[in-house]
Amino acid sequence: MKKVAIFVDVQNVYYTTRQTFGKHFDYNKFWYQATNNREVVKAFAYAIDRGDQKQKEFQNILRAIGFEVKLKPFIQRSDGSAKGDWDVGITIDMMDYADHADIIVLVSGDGDFDLLANKIRVGKQKRVEVYGVAKLTANSLINEASEFHSIDKALLLSPNN
Repeated sequence: MKKVAIFVDVQNVYYTTRQTFGKHFDYNKFWYQATNNREVVKAFAYAIDRGDQKQKEFQNILRAIGFEVKLKPFIQRSDGSAKGDWDVGITIDMMDYADHADIIVLVSGDGDFDLLANKIRVGKQKRVEVYGVAKLTANSLINEASEFHSIDKALLLSPNN
C-alpha cells in the first residue's frame, strides 16, 4: 500500500471554490478520493484562526476526518489589509514529510508552490498530486504536478450539506 501525506491550504480552497462555484469544498469526499487504498502518513489542514464559533466547529470536523489542523492568527494591519498565509509552513512540512511518503497531495492553486512541487517530484522522486480549481490554479503548479485533479462539482458540498 502506497503511503500518502496530505497538505491542504484551507484559505485557498475556500476562496477558489466559493468564487468559482459558490459552494464549499467537501473534505470528506476529498479524503476518500485522496486516501483510497493508501496509508495516510500525515494530513495537515492549514487555516487562519479568527476565533469564531463556526470556524471552531469546522476545525473540529477536519480533525474528525483525520487532519491535524494548524492555525495561524489572523492579523489585521493598520492600513486595513490582512495577513495570514501558510506558504512557508506548508513548504517546510511538505519537505519534512516527503521522505516518509510515496505520494504528496497538495490542495492549493497557489503558483508559489510550483518550485516546491518540482523539488519533491524531481529531487525526491515522489509523486505529487495537486488538487485545485482549474481556472484559478496556476499553470506553473499544474505543470509541475505528477497529476492534477480539478476540483469540480464532484468534490463540492451539495446545497443540503
